[in-house]
Amino acid sequence: MSFDWPTALPLIFAGLMGLAILIYVILDGFDLGIGILFAAAEDAEQDTMIAAIGPFWDANETWLVLAVGLLLVAFPLAHGVILTALYIPVFVLLLGLILRGVAFDFRAKVPAGRKHRWNRIFFLGSLIASLAQGYMLGVYVLGLDVGLGGMAFGVLVAFCLAAAYAAMGAAWVIYKTEGELQKKAVRWLRTTLVLTALGMAAVSLATPFASPRIFDKWFVWPEMLYLSPLPILSALLFLWLWRQTFHLPKPDDRHSLTPFLTLAAIFALGFAGLAWSFYPFVVPDRLTIWQAASAPESLAIILAGTVVVLPIIIFYSFYAYRVFGGKATDLTYD
Repeated sequence: MSFDWPTALPLIFAGLMGLAILIYVILDGFDLGIGILFAAAEDAEQDTMIAAIGPFWDANETWLVLAVGLLLVAFPLAHGVILTALYIPVFVLLLGLILRGVAFDFRAKVPAGRKHRWNRIFFLGSLIASLAQGYMLGVYVLGLDVGLGGMAFGVLVAFCLAAAYAAMGAAWVIYKTEGELQKKAVRWLRTTLVLTALGMAAVSLATPFASPRIFDKWFVWPEMLYLSPLPILSALLFLWLWRQTFHLPKPDDRHSLTPFLTLAAIFALGFAGLAWSFYPFVVPDRLTIWQAASAPESLAIILAGTVVVLPIIIFYSFYAYRVFGGKATDLTYD
């Protein structure tokens, strides 16, 4: 029996796009979160926090470029529908990323008296980008509803995702720093964990009620039994991590990476729940993966290029994290 490529190719690209989005949320989430935490840090602490993300933040954003690129070339119909509905928040997202990138470089070049101005812009750009992403997620969950209800839910998810990114940022600071800043990051993590849990609970509760189809995928037997580990494991991980914050940092800095890995696992569980909720739709209740996909011949050519590019991205990401592992050192500019 021959392999059904026309059916399989859209699924492959949906999986690749989903993987790119998940990796982006985890990796760029922590450096966006560190930008948000700038508001609570002292000047010297801000330099150390920048040193903790400096070697990684450009590479992290590669995953966003890959995800959007795959959406454009593999699912052009969905790309048109989604970006038309989210045109303004996408513009706001790009504005935040631009402000953030400019501030990242300019804070190192300006005289010391003007540095605080660019620190505030770096915070503002990180917050704007995080809020825009959360708003888009909220509107998408409700089927691209741009009415009053959809906008209100988008605002709620925007603030909760910003808190989740701040939690990721705090967890990364715990891993990359030591001393008083590390202790302060533990307190930041404890606070932002509560808001993150509330945000994930809001999305999890709203998603099944977004459409009867999604409700039926979660609240029918035996699917309810099979899917129950997702919310149960997420809740247990949240509770365990929150309790761990009262015992961090540990002697000899043991398990300093554990909070970040735990949050990454929580994000992955939440993403799995969303993926199950919307499958097989790429635009909720409008376009399935196969309806929105490009022609199989086009997908085959794109897949050949992806097979070359994706391993390169994975390799240099692993290489950068390996080379620049360990604690962040004092930031100096020669």
